[in-house]
Amino acid sequence: MRSLPLFRLLQLSLRQLLREARSGELRVLFFAVLIAVAASSAIGYFSARLNGAMLLRAGEFLAADLVLRGSSAAAPEQIAAGLQRGLAHARAVEFSSVIATDQAIQLASVKAVDDAYPLRGQLKSAERPFAAETPGGRPAPGEAWVEARLLVALDLAIGDSIEIGRQPLRLTRVLTYEPDRAGDFYSLTPRVLINLADLDSTGVIQPGSRVSYRELWRGEPAALADYRRAIEPDLAAHQRLQDARDGNRQVGGALDRAGRYLGLASLVAVLLAGVAVALSAARFASRRYDLSAMLRCFGLSRREALLLFGLQLLLLGLLASLSGALLGWLAQFGLFHLLGGLLPDEIPSGGLLPALVGMATGLVALAGFALPPLAALGRVPPLRVLRRDLLPLPLASWLVYACALLALALIMWWLSLDILLTLALLGGGLIAAVLFGGLWLLALRGLRRLLANAGLTWRLGLGQLLRHPLAAAGQSLAFGLILLAMALAVLLRSELLDNWRAQLPEQAPNHFALNILPAEEQAFAARIAELSPQPATLYPVIPGRLVSINGEAARTQVSKESRGERAVRRDLSLTWSATLPQDNQLLSGQWWDGLPADHGPAVSVEAELAESLGVGVGDRLGFSIAGQDIEARVSSLRSVNWDNFQPNFFMVFEPQTLAGLPTTYLTSFYLPPGSERPLVELARAFPAVTLLQVDAVLAQLRSILAQVTLAVEYVLLFVLAAGLTVLFAGLQATLDERIRQGALLRALGAERRLLVRARRNEFAVLGAGSGLLAAIGCEAASALLYRLVFDLPWQPHPSLLLLPLIGAVLVGGAGLLGTRRALNASPLAVLREA
Repeated sequence: MRSLPLFRLLQLSLRQLLREARSGELRVLFFAVLIAVAASSAIGYFSARLNGAMLLRAGEFLAADLVLRGSSAAAPEQIAAGLQRGLAHARAVEFSSVIATDQAIQLASVKAVDDAYPLRGQLKSAERPFAAETPGGRPAPGEAWVEARLLVALDLAIGDSIEIGRQPLRLTRVLTYEPDRAGDFYSLTPRVLINLADLDSTGVIQPGSRVSYRELWRGEPAALADYRRAIEPDLAAHQRLQDARDGNRQVGGALDRAGRYLGLASLVAVLLAGVAVALSAARFASRRYDLSAMLRCFGLSRREALLLFGLQLLLLGLLASLSGALLGWLAQFGLFHLLGGLLPDEIPSGGLLPALVGMATGLVALAGFALPPLAALGRVPPLRVLRRDLLPLPLASWLVYACALLALALIMWWLSLDILLTLALLGGGLIAAVLFGGLWLLALRGLRRLLANAGLTWRLGLGQLLRHPLAAAGQSLAFGLILLAMALAVLLRSELLDNWRAQLPEQAPNHFALNILPAEEQAFAARIAELSPQPATLYPVIPGRLVSINGEAARTQVSKESRGERAVRRDLSLTWSATLPQDNQLLSGQWWDGLPADHGPAVSVEAELAESLGVGVGDRLGFSIAGQDIEARVSSLRSVNWDNFQPNFFMVFEPQTLAGLPTTYLTSFYLPPGSERPLVELARAFPAVTLLQVDAVLAQLRSILAQVTLAVEYVLLFVLAAGLTVLFAGLQATLDERIRQGALLRALGAERRLLVRARRNEFAVLGAGSGLLAAIGCEAASALLYRLVFDLPWQPHPSLLLLPLIGAVLVGGAGLLGTRRALNASPLAVLREA
């Protein structure tokens, strides 16, 4: 017999799909794929555009998208490579210089900028101290903008002149804000901003001078990435590339955690939709056994039958994927429109990639979850037309599970690109499914004994669970997965936001004070206590360089471009403390009071730097400090919270180790808004102290975290939609049997009210059991994710004990709604069809 052409099979598939469009399993299958694609594409668009917007906002910390920093000028080839790729370019040169007047001298940090600076953000200045600030502009040649504290220190006024090297410059404005000032808090002195055209005439920069050259670049992400790849292999030892993520620890941490949460929420929504696809596809296949057998009798081959139904699913998947991609695009577009006042004016376009990735995700989920039950349609024996009890030979179990696991793993890796997160969710999900499934089967056995003396409604309701324990366990796992996913998303949202807000409380330190002289330590601390509502801790600071590790030169022990390599190339800010500093935690070793008497000089090292240096507890570190060589043994490794705007240190020494060495003190403190005059009075009372305001940095961080909060709350809508789809897909999977059972009971005289109570009891018990499993699983999953992925402290969550009650209400209500056809179907019509 001649086989049907592909086009004819496609026409037949489309005709059958349109005819059966109103069937329950097709609707659920369509919406499951639609939600998977909509969730993936919307979150993809939203996270890509929001991440781009946050990076643009965070780029103000660098005044650019990308910065090439070095101790000498960039090579002409490096500049040409950026210009050839259409990147905007600016240049800044920073160095220290002494500013002198007839009355006093002051060491200042001088920055020379060209006319294109800054590429991100704006300079802000004022006509005089405490006047209203104005954004924009930059010093013209022959002019200088200075911070108010330099005016105070040298008793200068706007209109006076200063000399930098051999070049006289007129003070024209008060510098109030630089977008890229949030850098190294420990080396900042009062700023003087000049035009790059005046740099050569100063004569300050000579061979051997300590100068920082910064080449600033702005452009499209693809062009920036291409430029980075082009010049990175040939960077000199003194050069380093920085973007917004590694230019500032707080910004990088916020963006990384936001990206991980968005990826996790997207995974949860897509996986829930994948479970709905699997349940709906199984019912799709089982309801077409008779049609497949009839088509086989009409001469359709096994391959053609399989192709026919496969084309139906493909057409359904393409339609749902296109609809989902459009819905996802509209969802993110609407949200950005509504939140326009809170987000930057410049929001990058997401392009087509998130939509294509979303569509591919939906089709992969459909293929992985629907192909195993679909394959059975090609093996339906034609004899089933006469014998309804004949079923197709099932696929090998390993093949079915392998397809589903492969689809899961591919989707999870695709969406997260984080192998740790993928393995944690996939492995944890498999373990939980096996463990919880076994516990549920044991619970059903105990339930059978309890039903011996129960009422009729309980026996009818729970009898459905007892007759098919494996199916009941599968349903419970599916419902439990819904509750677990939604609870985990809500839990992580609350914990992440609380954690971020705790890092930046309303009275977070907004000023740093450096170079506090030992003779002024107590007086300065007393003055800060009068001005600030929070006490300030003063830390001794002395610069020193790490020169040896276990007797070997430190430079030979570290890899290039690592944190350790950067640490040994510069002076570190060293301190000592009798107690463990605030927000530090010991990871290994002992603090000073636990050391033996003969231990010798001791130092505690920050754990990440220790790993980069390849050192551990017991290793010996040699330092060059104030012209002296000092060796100390590593006594402990610490974790440090770099996000709290408190002074933090890589190296903390035992107090007596650095006794007698020249030192200054460092602190951070909070001043309420409107404290400009007290701050000036503080600067006049302690002229040697350098005061640095970081209000702008805090404002930028709070703005970024506000955007992250909106994203975190928004993705919960997709998780909820995917969870409800799974719920109704699970109910649809057993609807045919429930209709037949309800018709038989009504034919035997059962009242509708009795059947409603039986269904309510069944789904309430199923929901309560699912909620209990979800509570246990959510607690375990949160412990793993907090520790391995989000780096957050974990503690038990008693509120999860509400999940059994929530599950009973949610699954009970959805069960009654989803199976109402089983109560409304005519018993006579159902029994005739049977």
